[in-house]
Amino acid sequence: QVHLLESGGGLVQAGGSLRLSCAASGRTFSSYAMGWFRQAPGKEREFVAAITRRGGTTYYAASVKGRFTISRDNAKNTVYLQMNSLKPEDTAVYYCAASAATAQTMDPTNTNYWGQGTQVTVSS
Repeated sequence: QVHLLESGGGLVQAGGSLRLSCAASGRTFSSYAMGWFRQAPGKEREFVAAITRRGGTTYYAASVKGRFTISRDNAKNTVYLQMNSLKPEDTAVYYCAASAATAQTMDPTNTNYWGQGTQVTVSS
C-alpha cells in the first residue's frame, strides 16, 4: 500500500511559478513510476508528466513541455512538479500518481495509487 500526499498548490498570477510536492509513505516508492495528472472542472483527468523509477527519464504532455519539470528523490520518497510560466488554462486540481506500469505508458486506467489532489489556480 502506498499513500500519497500532495502539497504546494495555490493561487498564482499568469506567468508565475509553483512547485508541487508529493510525499509517499511505504518502503516501495522506488518500485513505482510516478506521475502527475490534472483535472479541470467539467473535464476528464489528463496526463501532465511522468518519471521512471530511478528518475532517469521523464515524459510530458505537449501542453506543458518546456514549462513544467518533474523530478523525484527516492531517498525522501518524494516526487516534485516545478511549474513555470503558468497560464490560466493550467488551472485544475493536480493529482500525484503511482503506477506499476512504465512511466511512458502512465494513464488514469493503469494508476495504482492516487493522492487527494491539490488545487492550482492561475489568474489572468
